[in-house]
This record gives sequence, C-alpha cells and structure tokens, in this order.
Amino acid sequence: MTKPSMIRNAALAAEGHQKIEWVIRHMPLLRQMEADFIKTRPLEGIRLTMSIHLEAKTAYLAKVLASAGAQVAVTGSNPLSTQDAIAAALADDGLAVYAWHQATPKEYTEHLLAALDIGPQLIIDDGGDLVHLLHQERRDLLKNLYGGAEETTTGVLRLRARAAQNKLEFPMMAVNDAFCKHLFDNRYGTGQSVWDAINRTTNLIVAGKTVVVAGYGWCGRGVALRSQGLGAQVVVCEVDPVKALEAAMDGYQVMTMDEAASLGDVFITVTGCRQVIRGRHCASMKDGALLANAGHFDVEIDIPELQALAVEEKEVRANIRGYRLSDGRWINLLAEGRLVNLGAGDGHPAEIMDMSFAIQVLAVLHMLQNRETLKPGVHAIPREIDDRVANMKLAAMGLSIDTLTPEQQAYLSGWESHE
Repeated sequence: MTKPSMIRNAALAAEGHQKIEWVIRHMPLLRQMEADFIKTRPLEGIRLTMSIHLEAKTAYLAKVLASAGAQVAVTGSNPLSTQDAIAAALADDGLAVYAWHQATPKEYTEHLLAALDIGPQLIIDDGGDLVHLLHQERRDLLKNLYGGAEETTTGVLRLRARAAQNKLEFPMMAVNDAFCKHLFDNRYGTGQSVWDAINRTTNLIVAGKTVVVAGYGWCGRGVALRSQGLGAQVVVCEVDPVKALEAAMDGYQVMTMDEAASLGDVFITVTGCRQVIRGRHCASMKDGALLANAGHFDVEIDIPELQALAVEEKEVRANIRGYRLSDGRWINLLAEGRLVNLGAGDGHPAEIMDMSFAIQVLAVLHMLQNRETLKPGVHAIPREIDDRVANMKLAAMGLSIDTLTPEQQAYLSGWESHE
C-alpha cells in the first residue's frame, strides 16, 4: 500500500525542478538509460524503495527507475542531507516521497517505514538503514523481497558484518566496491565535495593550514589529495599499516590523532568508525580548529565528549556550532558532525554521480534478472557492469581507447611461448 507523500513544502517544487534539470544536463549516462527504458520498461510492475541522500542527482536516479516501469518510493538516508525542494519536485512528478530536511530521529524512522510500506521487491540503500529495518521491524516484507544494492562504504561494512554472522537474509549488491564507484566517486567525488562544503560554510582560506585527514581509504585519499592541491599541509591518521605506509609514500605526514590534535587547523574524519576524534583530542586543539566529518554517520567525532568539555556552545555561523573551552579557545563543528559534503553542500559533482548511479541501475537490473540464483549475502558487481559504465563514460567524454587484437589476446592468455 502506498501512503501519501510526506514532504515539508509542496510549494518548493519549481525550485526543485530547476535543480534537477541542471544536473540532468550533466548526467549523459543516465540520460541514455532513460531513453532506452522508456521503450523497453525493464522494471515494469516492480516495487522499489530507495533510501539515499535526497538531492538533485538522486532525484534523477529515481526518475530514471520510474521510467523503467518501477513503482518507486523515495526517502532520505540522512536527515540533514535531504533538500525539501527536491522532495517537493519528486512528489510533484507523482513519486511517493517521505523525507524532509532536519527530520527528528523519530520522523526519520517514520519516513523509512513509510517508504517500505509499498512492499518493495528491490531496494537501494545508503548506509544500511533499510536493511536494518527489514531485519528488525518489517520482517513481514522479506517474503517478497528479491534483494537490493548498497551505495556506500559504511553500508557495505554493515552488510559484511551481518553476513559474517549469517544474519543477512537476502542478497545485496555491493555497489560501493565497483571500480567505477570507489575509484571515482569515493576519491574524486568525496575529495571535491568535502572541500566545496567546507569552503562554502566557513569562507576561510585553506592554503597554509594544516589539514588532518583521519582515514586513508578511497575517500580519505581524495580528501588528502584535494587538501594538498588547495595548498594545505596534510597529516594522515590511520589504523591500517599498509594504508599508513601508502600515505607516507604519497608525501603526507603520518601520525596518531593524539600527535596530530595540537597541529591541525582543520580535521576531517573519513573512516566509517566511531569516536575517531575524542574529547582529549579536542582539549589540545588550536583556538578556532574546524571539525568536519565525511563518514556516513555522525559518530566519528565524539560530540558528547566535546560538549562535556565546553563551558559555552552556540551557532557561530550558519551550519557551524562553536564550543568554547574553559581557557577561551573555540572548537568549531561543521554540519552537526554529519556528512559534511551533503549536510553543508550539494554532494558529489553530477558527472561523478552519473557513473555511480548508472552502476546502481545496472545492479538493480542484475538483481532482478538473477533473483532465482543469487543467495543471501553480499555480492560483487560483475566486471562487465563496470566495463559497460566505463565505456559509456569514455564515449560521453569523446574519448577512444585501443582494443586487443586476437593475437594480443592469445599472447596474454597463453603460456607456451613469449617469442
């Protein structure tokens, strides 16, 4: 059963349409898919629930899936990243939308559950909240569920942890692990969008500052690269010795957070873990230090410990919460410690999300086509999907590449002779 949309302000639809129309111009892969789907309708009659950061690029993904014939219910995956104008525009287009900006925890859960009320056969998740609710509160929906796709690093980590304990009861495609996702979205998308958000929110210079990046996965690599490009001195904090060594050989300083705390001007957490920056770290930071989180959940910076240190807290600028310590130093937290590139910005560039969402669409189709054989668990994106998206992107950029001749293929696959 589809409930009426739950949005903040339907009058914002025109603004939302304008934003969506802008990104559509810069998403040629999804445009091509949409043109094909209008004719072929590969998702005809399928019910699909999406929980993903609700902004313009995501809205176009939802519209493309609807053009394929799916009945789509859309909700957010983070209360701070939902844009009310986008929600209004999607509802105006006839999609079922359950989300608004700055939803309370109770409202956020209500929105997720409302989106699940359509009884989805397929899901697209971002962070794992839909998967959690399907296993805990809406187990009645499992019987009709084929499976789904997970967008982000944190969500895949949660899926693998659940699967390791044999507690994942349906198949999920690990979209985050696709080459055309993590190599480009996580690295270049995160690197740019994090700094877009920080610069927009603070209006401060980066050059000459020390930026501490916690985590050197693909997202952390991107943040460190863009920090360096903006003229910052970059410190990387890691728990993985191989990644720490890579960061050192990439030219960054590597040290513990305890060592870095007094050196940094800007701290950016990108780990997927919790309590990466603790109260003791905040206690030794410079006056005016900026704290930003680029991980999915608002647990990487220990906000309760920061609050316990503070003798005063207030909004010092839009989307910046200042915490004054007893000696007069201020520590500044951006976007409530939530995902800064979406909580204080518009997220990744459209050209990047065009690739990631193309993989999402193809992963959903793969799940549907292979629903009889895919077992519960976390499944890799087939290489042919990556190659298809990469070839589409190259073509959209007007680029051509070489192909192997039959003789070269035989040479590479053989072992008898290398003459």
